[in-house]
Amino acid sequence: MLHITMIGCGAIGVGVLELLEKDPQLCVDAVIASAGSEDLVRQRLASLRQPPQVLTALPAEARPDLLVECAGHKAIEEHVLPALERGIACLIVSVGALSEVGLVERLEAAAARGNTRIELLPGAIGGIDALSAAKLGGLDSVAYVGRKPARAWKHTPAEQVCDLDTLSEPTVIFEGSAREAARLYPKNANVAATLSLAGLGLDRTRVTLIADPSSEENVHQFAAKGAFGGFEMSLRGKPLQANPKTSALTVYSVVRALGNHAHAISI
Repeated sequence: MLHITMIGCGAIGVGVLELLEKDPQLCVDAVIASAGSEDLVRQRLASLRQPPQVLTALPAEARPDLLVECAGHKAIEEHVLPALERGIACLIVSVGALSEVGLVERLEAAAARGNTRIELLPGAIGGIDALSAAKLGGLDSVAYVGRKPARAWKHTPAEQVCDLDTLSEPTVIFEGSAREAARLYPKNANVAATLSLAGLGLDRTRVTLIADPSSEENVHQFAAKGAFGGFEMSLRGKPLQANPKTSALTVYSVVRALGNHAHAISI
């Protein structure tokens, strides 16, 4: 059995925990919550058959097989970096946080000192294996278009571009590099950051973000071209009911990754 500690228990974390209950080879022993939110997290976990322990930090003596981050940038600084130093393997969902200058290098250095590794999860996007392979064979350009319902852009800089409540047609709210997209839209730009890290990097990956009042799905499209040839991919993901900024596929991506670590055959 694989013993797991999870950082964060929002919409993604709860969805993952519900699905993991069906797999006898995976056990989440503890959830790390932000200080002051412990009671709220226990309420969210109350419906599980065996709710995990709720902590605010990983105890010094704890040695989970995997630490899974589902909580955002602050959690990477506060929990992931120290865990890597202690030799604990970590899975990261909030890939957009790695747009911060120097953070990738700090994570690599911490993992090297701890003789362990980091796995960046693809979340709502597919084709990362093909993109990484294409990079080895000669990659010239990667362009990503993210289209989400207007409500998914609430409380972001998109509100300075247009009135999301009265929007009547698809509207471009951002065009630029993946680094800038991740900085301005950290809760919406994990896909762009993931594509960048697999391909040409944050500064050479071009991003277009669209608010679409007629859409009920999160649509991710990207095209890659180079010496290897070219390919295009389009995914239409239903957003999580509890958080329209996140595709439900992100939850399944986490569960799949954990299963690959625990099961005899992985793909």
